Amino acid sequence: MARKVLFIGLVWPEPTSSAAGTRIIQLVQLFLANGDEVHFASAASKSDFSFDLSSLGVKEHAIILNHHSFDTWVATLNPNTVVYDRFMIEEQYGWRVQQHCPNCLRILDTEDLHFLRYARQQALKRNAAIDLVNDVTKREIASILRCDLSLIISLKEMEVLQSFNISEDLFYYLPFLEDTLESKQNCPSFDERKDFVFIGNYLHEPNWQTLQYLKTTIWPLLRKEVPQASLHIYGAYMTEKVTQLHNLKENFIIHGRAENARATIARHRILLAPLRFGAGAKGKFIDAMQTGTPIATSTVGAEGMAVDLSWPGVISDDVNTFLNQVVNLYQDQTEWLKAQQNGFEIIKHMYARSAFEKPFMDEVTRLENKLAAHRKNNILGEIMYHHTLQSTKYLSLWIEEKNKHLGHDK
Repeated sequence: MARKVLFIGLVWPEPTSSAAGTRIIQLVQLFLANGDEVHFASAASKSDFSFDLSSLGVKEHAIILNHHSFDTWVATLNPNTVVYDRFMIEEQYGWRVQQHCPNCLRILDTEDLHFLRYARQQALKRNAAIDLVNDVTKREIASILRCDLSLIISLKEMEVLQSFNISEDLFYYLPFLEDTLESKQNCPSFDERKDFVFIGNYLHEPNWQTLQYLKTTIWPLLRKEVPQASLHIYGAYMTEKVTQLHNLKENFIIHGRAENARATIARHRILLAPLRFGAGAKGKFIDAMQTGTPIATSTVGAEGMAVDLSWPGVISDDVNTFLNQVVNLYQDQTEWLKAQQNGFEIIKHMYARSAFEKPFMDEVTRLENKLAAHRKNNILGEIMYHHTLQSTKYLSLWIEEKNKHLGHDK
C-alpha cells in the first residue's frame, strides 16, 4: 500500500548549488520509486535555481513559519511519514506534527552532523582541541532522539553518534545514492585535461574558509611548481568577498556558478580541495569520482568516504607533503590513472544506489509496522518531546502572537 510522505524543507532544493539539494532529491526519488505519494513543503522563497519538484510528480506546498495555518494543513494532509530536512526544521515543525499527526513516522535527514562541523570550526578558530559538547550538539542530538529514525550520510558520523551511546535503532547509514559507471570512455583523458578546479556553495562556511586557504597558502606555493597551470574557482552564491579574489596574473580565476558541476570538474586534471573543517560526505568529491577526476584534500575532507579503499588522489594535512604529492599527481599520468580508477571503485563499492534503496525502504516499512514498540523503547525521545519541545512550542506561539500585533500575520 502506497504511503503519503511529507518532506519539510529548510529551503527548496537546489541541486546545482549544493550537495544538500542533491541529497534531498535523491530521497524524494526513493519514495517516488516505491510508488508513494510525495509532498514537499517549505516556508522559504524559491530561487531561480530551485528544482522543479512537480516535474517528478511531487506536490509542492508553500507554508508559513510560526503560524497556526500549518496545524490545520498538516492535519488535513495526514501523512504517513514526515521527513525533516535538517534538525532546525524538526525543531520548528516537530511539535506541530507530533500534535496533529501523532502516528506518522518521523524521519530526520541530518544532511551532515552540524554539531561536528561547528565543533571543528570553533577548534580551528581558537587553535584548540575539538570539544563536541556544545549547544549545537545538545540541540541536534535532542532532535535525533525525538525522531523515529535519523539518516546519517557518513560512516565517520555513525562512529561519532555511537560515542554518545545513542541507541543504534535511532539512526541509519544512507550515503549518497549513485549510479555506477559502466566504463570511463566518456571521461576526458589525462592529456585532454589541464589545470586545477575548486567548486562549492559559498554560503557554506567550510567552502569559504577553504577558498581563503587556497588563495593565501596553497596556490602561491603550488603555482611556483606548475607555473603553466591555473586554479579555476566555481560555485553558487559568490559574494563580493569571493569575486574580489579573482587575479588573472596569479592564474587564480573566479568564474561564478557552474551550469553543470560534473561537466565543469571533468575539464580539469585535479579537484583541489584542502578543507580546513567540515562534516559529512562531500558532494563535490562524488562528482569528481563520477567524472574520473582525482582529488587532493585533507584528512577531514576524505574522512568516511573511502574507508578501507584507496583514495583517488592525495590526502595530507602537511602543506609540504600535500604540495609535493599534488605536483606528482598532476604530472605523472600513471599515478593519475591509478587515482582515477580508485574513484570508480569507491563509487561502485560504497555509493551504488542499488545496494541501499531496497534495504532502506524495508527499514521504513519495518518501523511503520512496529512504531509503538519502537517509541516505547526510546524513552529518552519521549522525555525530549515532553520537555524540550515545550520551549520550542511556546517560543513559536509567542512569535506568532508578536507577529499579529505587528501586523505581519496575514
